[in-house]
Amino acid sequence: MAGPLTSMKILDFSTLLPGPYATMLLADMGAEVLRIEAPDRVDLTRVMPPHDAGVSTAHGFLNRGKQSLALNLKKEGSKEKILELIKDYDIVIEQFRPGVMDRLGIGYDTLKAINPKLIYCAITGYGQTGPYKDRAGHDINYLSIAGVSSHCGRVEGGPPPMGIQIADVAGGSHHAVMGILAAVIHRQQTGEGQFIDISMTDAAFALNGMAGAACLAGGVEQVPETSLLNGGSFYDYYQTQDGRWLSVGSLEPQFSARLCDLLELADMKSFALSQKPEHQQALKSALSEKIEQKTLAQWQQIFAGTDACVEPVLTISEAADHPQLKARDMVIGVDRGDGTLQRQIGFPIKFEKTPAATTRIGQPLGGH
Repeated sequence: MAGPLTSMKILDFSTLLPGPYATMLLADMGAEVLRIEAPDRVDLTRVMPPHDAGVSTAHGFLNRGKQSLALNLKKEGSKEKILELIKDYDIVIEQFRPGVMDRLGIGYDTLKAINPKLIYCAITGYGQTGPYKDRAGHDINYLSIAGVSSHCGRVEGGPPPMGIQIADVAGGSHHAVMGILAAVIHRQQTGEGQFIDISMTDAAFALNGMAGAACLAGGVEQVPETSLLNGGSFYDYYQTQDGRWLSVGSLEPQFSARLCDLLELADMKSFALSQKPEHQQALKSALSEKIEQKTLAQWQQIFAGTDACVEPVLTISEAADHPQLKARDMVIGVDRGDGTLQRQIGFPIKFEKTPAATTRIGQPLGGH
């Protein structure tokens, strides 16, 4: 597709989620991405259910707008193929453990000798240095090591298994894209390429944000249901009469006042602004009692015309049909390759000067 990154050419050696999500974002912005896929080692996203028209929906989504080349990197002649490609492709993303690309003869130093302007981004669980650099892990492990899991969830239930992959995507994918684009600007200014070391654990640790600041500078250890934003205040989810959930984020005085007025809790407006745990718990109990008296649809109607930072908890299919997301083109049709369209989540960054997206599910180029 046309886009602001049409001059970028990327060799993608990654599998599973973090690297492929990063290169999907880059492809969505117009970069040319050639995915190097091992024919003897199946990428789990190729077989992960559910399937659409015989193709895993995860694979179709993550590899839209890309081309792929089947190449056994351990086979004779593969190294030479990569060394030839790197003359033309000046950005590399890989997701192997540290040292694997070097052992294959296509590590950063080797590729940089051929293309000195090379930008090389390595995404790993723990980074290229440190005692855990060779340790295996997944999203749940990185969030645990990074301290994120410790202050999420409920006191009684413990840390929740997240429905999205935070360390993989917000950590690995997004930070990789940021690092690559920063390196591109540096290269434009200096002519120099560079090596980018992305640790999903580092990135997840950085996502602690305000909670991390409270702990490191304020000396307040973060635990579930004790702070303003993790269940320690009335900022929370509340169950409706029909078993659905309503999110209440009415933190500012004008919003909490409207919330209390609508729920006939005007005498508790001061509790919403109080930092005393007993006041917050009293307000939470009152909100729970009120909200469970009506269905989600009824609450949606009540809050429809009121700016109170109260919204329904929607399923993904409901979110896809929400008028706000529809107006933002957040569900698109992607060509399956046969002229039929598959519904997919759209690209979330809107560029004024970029034409409407037209792309297709990744196409093979052949190889060996």
